[in-house]
Amino acid sequence: MAYATDIRSNDHGLLDRVSAAFKYLSEARAQRKVYHTTLNELRALNGRDLADLGISRADIPFLARAAAYGEQK
Repeated sequence: MAYATDIRSNDHGLLDRVSAAFKYLSEARAQRKVYHTTLNELRALNGRDLADLGISRADIPFLARAAAYGEQK
């Protein structure tokens, strides 16, 4: 009889966890930048331009959030 043993550990080292944390923070910072850039650009438009686009001033934060973080329901 033959036995095979496969031992794998899902435990990642400290370096992997630190790297993942920095990656998460970097992605979160990029998303915040997209949010604020979109928000500021839409707020800079006048009422006529917003009406041409079919956007209400009340919709601006929701549109910026959708642009940065994707559709959230």
